Amino acid sequence: MNSKRISILLTHLGLWILPLLQVAHTAPPPPVECLSTSGYGCTVSSTYGVWPDRSTCKVAKVLYPTTEQELVAAVADGVKNHTKIKVVSKYSHSIPKLVCPGGDEGMLISTRDYARTIAVNTSSLTATVDSGVELRELVDGIAAHGMALPHSPYWDGVSVGGLLSTGAHGSSLWGRGSAVHEYVIGMRLVIPASPEEGFAKIIELVEGDEDLNAAKVSFGVLGVISQVTLTLQPLFKRSVTNNFTSDDGLEDNIAPFGLQNEFGDVLWYPSMGKAIYRVDNRAVNTTRGDGVNDFIGFRQTSSVFAELRRSAEEVSEETMNADLKCKLAEAQVALFVELGAGLKNNDFVFTGYPVIGYQNLIQTAGNCQNAPDENPPELVCAWDPRVKGLFFHQTAVSISISQISSFISDVKKLRDADPSSLCGVDLYSGFFMRYVKKSTAYLGKTEDVVDIDITYYRSDKATTPRLNEDVLEEIEQMALFKYKGLPHWGKNRNLGFENVTSKYPDLPKFLDVRRRFDPQALFSSEWSDAVLGIVPEGVSILKDNCALEGLCICSEDRHCAPDSGYFCKPGHVFRDARVCRYNASLSEPLTGDRRCGSDLQSQM
Repeated sequence: MNSKRISILLTHLGLWILPLLQVAHTAPPPPVECLSTSGYGCTVSSTYGVWPDRSTCKVAKVLYPTTEQELVAAVADGVKNHTKIKVVSKYSHSIPKLVCPGGDEGMLISTRDYARTIAVNTSSLTATVDSGVELRELVDGIAAHGMALPHSPYWDGVSVGGLLSTGAHGSSLWGRGSAVHEYVIGMRLVIPASPEEGFAKIIELVEGDEDLNAAKVSFGVLGVISQVTLTLQPLFKRSVTNNFTSDDGLEDNIAPFGLQNEFGDVLWYPSMGKAIYRVDNRAVNTTRGDGVNDFIGFRQTSSVFAELRRSAEEVSEETMNADLKCKLAEAQVALFVELGAGLKNNDFVFTGYPVIGYQNLIQTAGNCQNAPDENPPELVCAWDPRVKGLFFHQTAVSISISQISSFISDVKKLRDADPSSLCGVDLYSGFFMRYVKKSTAYLGKTEDVVDIDITYYRSDKATTPRLNEDVLEEIEQMALFKYKGLPHWGKNRNLGFENVTSKYPDLPKFLDVRRRFDPQALFSSEWSDAVLGIVPEGVSILKDNCALEGLCICSEDRHCAPDSGYFCKPGHVFRDARVCRYNASLSEPLTGDRRCGSDLQSQM
């Protein structure tokens, strides 16, 4: 390893060390920016700054209600003027274009300021909360009353309305499972109404109402969630131990591990042949321990080192040097393990396992989003678009418990052919595997599953291919089509939602509720119509280079980057896959029967 690479490696390690220092920091930019202070002529983006298709999402105006009365008035305004309406949270963490109304004349309702209510009833073990309440505010608010939400996402910067609309979850096959919507027993929605009713009305759904099965995971097309009532449990402690070991037998261990551990999950680093099994279960409340989860990836990061990390990746990409990514990943994982993944035995330091602490302090993490607005930013979320830091794609697919072993075996076959091809994934925490139980929601999980999150490098230019991108494309298509995986509604590239409607047998019931709640489809958009199969065009965007960004599955070489030596080829293990593979000799393009994904389409 030469001195330049050593320098890059050392700076990369600094990414995890410098956030521990006291440096000025700044909150992420708001998702909505307007030409006028009164909220007109606005653009909206995700917290990552770029939509999957790199388009610009414009809206005519944005409203910030603070009360339910103002929320009803906002919806009525849109309905009266026959305006497309979408809801956006304070940070807008969803990757797909869920908050884009379509066109330039739509209206946004932001729940940024709609977060006043966290009403806890200790007798009934319930809490009623406004939809704009952030997860951290919720879990700490109910903990103050001796209550706990059994499960939640791992990132605490999401809003209650947003996490429900996208089916967000933790990890568990026990009880009702890890999806937050399974703990919803009541909901107040603001939906369109007739002129005689004032153009908007409130409907209240309670446990037992069939329509609640649609509203619990709504994709944002039923109306605006006003308040949610959640069933709680008495506050409890958890005991967590991360076991870093070989991935030998992972395919056999993955299913039983989820059944044996209430909150367990698995981080798999395929290029290294390693896995971290998180043994995570309840502890008696009298057990000593004041542990907290300060997950490293969600901490404030030095903007300088975020940029250096990105530069290191770009060097690897530009020189097609997978070995550099491998060394960076190995160093990062070693430090990750040494620091207990960010778990602390107290407010300050990790001293060893088990880490024992109360549910609200263990279940979710994140602090980089809760910072004063300062300029220029010195400490940021690593993905803050104002600095040249992390920029990535994310594939999140749920595979049934009955099929997960075969999927892992197939990935190992690809890995064994060239382990270095997956070093880039291991640089982003590998394959993050959580457990989710079969859901009662129409758009929830259709069976018990292992949800797999895979995060990986994205080029600054849509026309630039990635190093070893064919391997991840094959894994992505394998998960979605060979194993009929379900996409996470708030993540994924476009192809993750290709023909997704065939995977949800209760979709007709959901669409029936949509027609009754919003007959003019004002809360629907071009994107939601494509995903839900309402329009025949689907979500794919066929154009030059489209496969590089996951906007399509290649069927012609032009969908890849033939000028850069990337051609559309079949998969190695999943032969029906069509992937963009590098060929240094610029081999002949696919022609005739070999050109197209007709075999792939038969799997979809």
